[in-house]
Amino acid sequence: MFLELNNVGKTFKDKEQGEFEVFSDIDLSIEKKEFVSLLGPSGCGKSTLLSMVAGLEHATTGSMSLEGHEIKQAGPDRGMVFQQASLFPWLNVKDNVMFPLKSTMSKKEAEERADHFLKMVHLSRFKKHYTYELSGGMQQRVAIARALAMDPKVLLMDEPFGALDEQTRHILHDELIKVWQETQKTILFVTHSIQEAIKLSDRIIVMGTRPGRIIADFNVDIPRPRSRSDERVIQFEDEVMNLLKGEINKVLKEELTNEIEYSY
Repeated sequence: MFLELNNVGKTFKDKEQGEFEVFSDIDLSIEKKEFVSLLGPSGCGKSTLLSMVAGLEHATTGSMSLEGHEIKQAGPDRGMVFQQASLFPWLNVKDNVMFPLKSTMSKKEAEERADHFLKMVHLSRFKKHYTYELSGGMQQRVAIARALAMDPKVLLMDEPFGALDEQTRHILHDELIKVWQETQKTILFVTHSIQEAIKLSDRIIVMGTRPGRIIADFNVDIPRPRSRSDERVIQFEDEVMNLLKGEINKVLKEELTNEIEYSY
């Protein structure tokens, strides 16, 4: 198996509340070239799990491996795209993409790779612009180009379109699918949106909360491109939503209880 998580658990320690278990007993296998989304309500541990695969967080229990090599820390074989583009405002677009490449290749090679991936995300005309001159959607395309330029084995995406307006988000969905099909990268994608997960993914891993765990693993066997008006998409969305209703109500009930307790 390409990417494997075996019996993975994560517990945080808090001075006031003691130990807090984010999730436990996570078993997940992902094939090479798959587009897999992690979907679930707030607090189920989606982003924490993604950070652990990236090597930014350590597992409390269990193990993770990529092509048979245990994941212990961050590495160039995993590229990360966050909700905010995390670009350097003092560098122009091309220099942002080149920045992580300079330590591993010549300037000429770095420039060629940057040009290649900026063309792939349709930003060649803006390569000399500074990032603060770009829209939010364009900034995310720069972040995707930078991650791809490092040639990672896995592209990890943590709600990369969550802060964008709906129209821009749909455009970037189409762009991401084209990039994925062209590069054949394995993508692990975190989202709160059922529609987004269905439009993009080969598989949807649904996570429940309190405690965090995997409650379903769906294969999305609907041909691309996928339209929101497609009856198969609508039925799939209803099925996932019905599964998540109990988990979402659990979160809302806990938040409401905490608010009442706090008011006293």
